[in-house]
Amino acid sequence: MRFFKSNKVVSGVLMSCLMTLSTLHASEEISSYQESFDKFMQKMQAAPSKFSKEEQEVMKKAAESLSKSLPNPGIHLGEKAPFFNLKNAFGKEVSLKKELKKGPVILVFYRGAWCPFCNMHLHVLQENLEIFKKYGAQLITITPQTPDKSAEQIKKDGYPFEVLSDLDNKVMKDYKLYFEMPEKLLSIYKKHGLDIEVYNGAKRTALPIPGSFVIDKKGIVRAMQAQTDYKIRMEPKMIIEALVEISKEEI
Repeated sequence: MRFFKSNKVVSGVLMSCLMTLSTLHASEEISSYQESFDKFMQKMQAAPSKFSKEEQEVMKKAAESLSKSLPNPGIHLGEKAPFFNLKNAFGKEVSLKKELKKGPVILVFYRGAWCPFCNMHLHVLQENLEIFKKYGAQLITITPQTPDKSAEQIKKDGYPFEVLSDLDNKVMKDYKLYFEMPEKLLSIYKKHGLDIEVYNGAKRTALPIPGSFVIDKKGIVRAMQAQTDYKIRMEPKMIIEALVEISKEEI
C-alpha cells in the first residue's frame, strides 16, 4: 500500500479490499461441523447403546476426571505456537516454521482414524479447503497414530492435507493437549473392538485433547478451540473469520 502517493487512493483501495475480505466467505457455502454432528447423533440415539450402564458410568467418570485435570487445555490466543518438525504419513518431514513462511496454518490435533468425531471434523474441514486457500492458508493435522495408519486413512478418505504423526507425544505436550487414557477406559474400548495400541503402537495410549489453532505467519495463535469433551470441535466459520482478520492486517 505504501506505493500509492495519494492518501485518498490508499484509503479507497484499503476499504475496498477489506469489504471484499469480510464478505467473501459470506457468499460461499461453508460446511458446518455442528450440522454433521447433529445428523450423526440422531442416528446414534435411534439405536440402543452398545455400552452397558456400568461402562457408561466409567466413561462419564473418566470424562469428569479429565475435565478437572485439564480445565483450560491448549495454548491460547496471542501465544507463540511452538515450532515442530514431524514426519507425515509417507516419511516426509514437515516443519511448521517453514510452512508458516507460505501463509497461515490451520493446525488440528485429532485422536485417530478410529474416532468418528475426528473423521467427521476432518471431512468438514476438507469441504472448506478451497475457502481456506483463498486466504493463503493450509490445513495441517497431527495425530498420535502411526504413519501406516495415517496412510490408510489418507487413501480411504482422499485427504489432500498433511497428516503428521506425533510418535513421542512431544508436540501434544508442547501445545498442552496431552493426556493418558485411563486403564479402565482402555479396557472398555478394547472390549468393544477398539484397541488404541493397534493405531498408536504397543504401549502407546496417549491421546491429544482435540484442538484446533489458526496460526498467522508470525507464528501467533489468532484463534483456537480445545475441549476435553471430544465431541466439540472448531467450526470452519470460526477459522475463516480468523483468516479474514489476518488478511486485513496484511493489506
